[in-house]
Amino acid sequence: IRASKYGNKIVKIDGIKFRSIKEGNRYRVLKSLEKVKEISMLKLQVRFPFKVNEQLICTYVADFVYFDKAGKKVVEDVKGCITERYKLNRKLMKAIYDITIKET
Repeated sequence: IRASKYGNKIVKIDGIKFRSIKEGNRYRVLKSLEKVKEISMLKLQVRFPFKVNEQLICTYVADFVYFDKAGKKVVEDVKGCITERYKLNRKLMKAIYDITIKET
């Protein structure tokens, strides 16, 4: 395994590999919230294709997607470092899906 560009450590929780300890910890929190029915339908690594005129430009992979207590879909990304690529993905999510990514 090569060293991470941003110095994050891969961690395994519930048999799932997370790209950082921070992401793994957030997963634990979300699982707890799901257990007490504060959120529902937690999904990991959800793909959002970005298409323009039916042509696939790229795909954004969200760390977590779930529904809050009010039934609103939440797309969440655990960020340690905001890259230029991520800034573009954030703008495309808003423009294409009208979703504001929750950053934790």
